Amino acid sequence: MLKIFKRNLNKDERGETNHWLILVLLALAQFMVVLDVSIVNVALPSIQTAFHMTPTSLQWIVTAYTLFFGGFLLLGGRAADLFGRRKIFMLGTIVFTLASLAAGLAQSGGMLIVFRSIQGLAAAFMSPAALSIVLVTYREGHERNVALSVWGAVAAGGAAVGVLLGGVLTQYLDWRWNFFVNVPIGILVVVASMRLLGRHESTLEHNNLDLPGAILGTGGLMTLVYALVKAPTYGWTSAHSIIFFSIAIVALFAFIANEARARYPLMPLNIFKIRNLSGANLLQLFVTAGLFSVFFFTTLYLQQILGYSAIKTGVSFLVIPVVIAITATTVPRLIQKVGYRPILMIAPLFISTGLFWMSHIPVNGTFWGNVAPGMIVMALGLGGSFVSVSIAATSGVPQDEAGLASGILNTAQQVGGSIGLAILTGVATSATARYITDLHLAGHPSQQVMAAATVHGFHDGFLIASTFGIIASLVATFVIREQRAVHDPSHGEPVPAMR
Repeated sequence: MLKIFKRNLNKDERGETNHWLILVLLALAQFMVVLDVSIVNVALPSIQTAFHMTPTSLQWIVTAYTLFFGGFLLLGGRAADLFGRRKIFMLGTIVFTLASLAAGLAQSGGMLIVFRSIQGLAAAFMSPAALSIVLVTYREGHERNVALSVWGAVAAGGAAVGVLLGGVLTQYLDWRWNFFVNVPIGILVVVASMRLLGRHESTLEHNNLDLPGAILGTGGLMTLVYALVKAPTYGWTSAHSIIFFSIAIVALFAFIANEARARYPLMPLNIFKIRNLSGANLLQLFVTAGLFSVFFFTTLYLQQILGYSAIKTGVSFLVIPVVIAITATTVPRLIQKVGYRPILMIAPLFISTGLFWMSHIPVNGTFWGNVAPGMIVMALGLGGSFVSVSIAATSGVPQDEAGLASGILNTAQQVGGSIGLAILTGVATSATARYITDLHLAGHPSQQVMAAATVHGFHDGFLIASTFGIIASLVATFVIREQRAVHDPSHGEPVPAMR
């Protein structure tokens, strides 16, 4: 897969730094960002004991990261276009590294939550800046497809690796190493960026940041993510949920109105005239809506029902990144032959099939007999979907809006995951409660009944999640169009034109 980049160890025929090294660097940074979404989950019990935190405050260690990451992605993507991709990428990496060090040294739960928020903020600038550098570094076509296949594999597999790494670090070192591990990686990325990355200065004729748009867009997205995360706890129709959903809707409508009028909008609305960008982001939203449930429900099933340890659970999840890596190696060659649209029509159906399989997990199941087959089929679909959707969402995007397109794609992923997890958690919780109620038990249910009720909830959650892939496939069928290259403004090479 990397043959296309191995032209020369130091320079390629255009006299530029070897593209393979640049890709490794950017993928490493993205891996660090994705890893931190899941690596801390296994460490939560240890953190709770260390700081005597309540379950309500404990969840903010996870929520704070995703809230700031999802909320600031649009701003981070646009900042990369306005102020230079390399500059924003390195600044984000430095802040992320320092915040990781501070989180590992935190002396209270409150301090840890604050530094996790800063990590999420920095990640929101790192991730779209890194992806936009990928888009302008590699030529439209097979070269970029190979690069995006690596990017997609990292994005899809990083969370699974995080579960394993978090378990190993927590059990054999200390929970603080879940944050310290980012420090040497961050330093390596910054030093390598100074040597490998070009200047990537802004090509726009202005650097005017749409401040009202930034406030409305970021505030609206953060409020929406917060409302989605908290809705299962407070209830979807509670006053708390209604208030925050209303604030988010008003802010986002005001953001759209501002973008339509602003001279230099944060998110030029005409970017959505690129049909594939709109369709691919919608598809991404549904794919990740089902994906997040896999890590949540399967982790609980393995630990609470099958009695797995944290490390054994993490090792079990390794099947996902392994299959994704194999798939990502194959997908670029398939795209060369058949295009990305057929893959986007079929791959989400693999995800649905895997989730449907997992909706039948029994109480007395086994990993290889009942969980692994669903994971493998689902991972095949994830590898194909994440690679192809990245290509579809970024094909034909002008160079000066590459950061914005990257930010939108990442936002669709984060918001989709938050929406899906909130909905599916609510579905599973309600199904569990109904199962117990229907038994008309006197007193507290036994451990066996609770296990059966919990698994029944997982069944409903996985079953609903399996429908998301079907919707994603329909989006690919009726919205996305195959494209062929005509002229690429970033390289003087062809860019897509509609067939």
